[in-house]
Amino acid sequence: MNVLEQMADYGHEQLVFGRDERTGLKTIIAIHDTTLGPAVGGTRFWDYKTEDDALYDVLRLSKGMSLKNAAAGLKLGGGKAVIIGDPCKLKSADFFHAYGRIIDSLRDKYYTAEDVNTNTTDISQIQEVTAYVTGTPAISGNPSPFTALGVFRGMKAGIKSKFGTDTMRGMTVSVMGLGSVGYSLCEHMKKEGAILKVYDTNPAAVEKAVSKLGAVPVSAEEVLTTDCDIFAPCALGAVLNVKNVRNLKCKLICGAANNVLVDAATGNELEALDILYLPDYIVNAGGIINCGLEVTEPEYKVEVVTDRVNQIYDTTLKIIDLAQEQSISTYDAAEKYAWDIILSHRTKS
Repeated sequence: MNVLEQMADYGHEQLVFGRDERTGLKTIIAIHDTTLGPAVGGTRFWDYKTEDDALYDVLRLSKGMSLKNAAAGLKLGGGKAVIIGDPCKLKSADFFHAYGRIIDSLRDKYYTAEDVNTNTTDISQIQEVTAYVTGTPAISGNPSPFTALGVFRGMKAGIKSKFGTDTMRGMTVSVMGLGSVGYSLCEHMKKEGAILKVYDTNPAAVEKAVSKLGAVPVSAEEVLTTDCDIFAPCALGAVLNVKNVRNLKCKLICGAANNVLVDAATGNELEALDILYLPDYIVNAGGIINCGLEVTEPEYKVEVVTDRVNQIYDTTLKIIDLAQEQSISTYDAAEKYAWDIILSHRTKS
């Protein structure tokens, strides 16, 4: 399948390839849908094995941002960018200036923010050459705490629906990924009395969770199969497929990672297994709510952001109810919920 066919398959409006020979920059920017407003989505810096892997990632992630922004009630479309290479070797002010100039060439069609391996320092350097950034240190700052809060609120809604309780005290949660969001989520859960099992590729991150939060370390082989009430995927996406979900020993899936399920068939399989899946772009929208309101509101107010993030609890319950009413998976219910918002706006335009 060629690039244009892939764009058509995912429904993209625009795909931009950029490079800068002097700094070694190689990037792909995907603008999926701008029906609701300018596309907003983070920049992911990853040492992809192939350019096809990078293209696959940016197409899926940007489509997810369209759905996430719509479901979160933001007047924003969906986009995403990936930078190909090793961030430890390539990062510099000149590098991000080159990248920022590519962002600037799109004018107000795409705003970027932090994502995997990019931070507020990087955003500040991009901002030196373009205004089309969000999650800036001077205004909304690091979105990770809001992402973690949103996942926690979504998880609480899932617990209410699945277990009929308002607390996760005594529940065991298997957490895959202890980056800034995953660790912050663990802190929320620990305060409420959850028992944590954790895995991360970084031994230091695991040791921190063990020593500070009393977590129990598990291996890469165990993290998907260990006995738990809740599985919280907080690393990279596409970790669950039709086959491996049959080995899960949980009743609820809720995490911060994007595109956790490989496809819709995996969502159907989880439904058949009676495992409640809370769609990632519904529960992990806290970060984009934080960054999005920096773009759309005349004045950024942290209390307004916090209130909107807390509403993820109610949105999650709506998705669960919609799935039950229409006898569909929560994966399909979330897509329907978001697309109904987008298509309704297209009809009015």
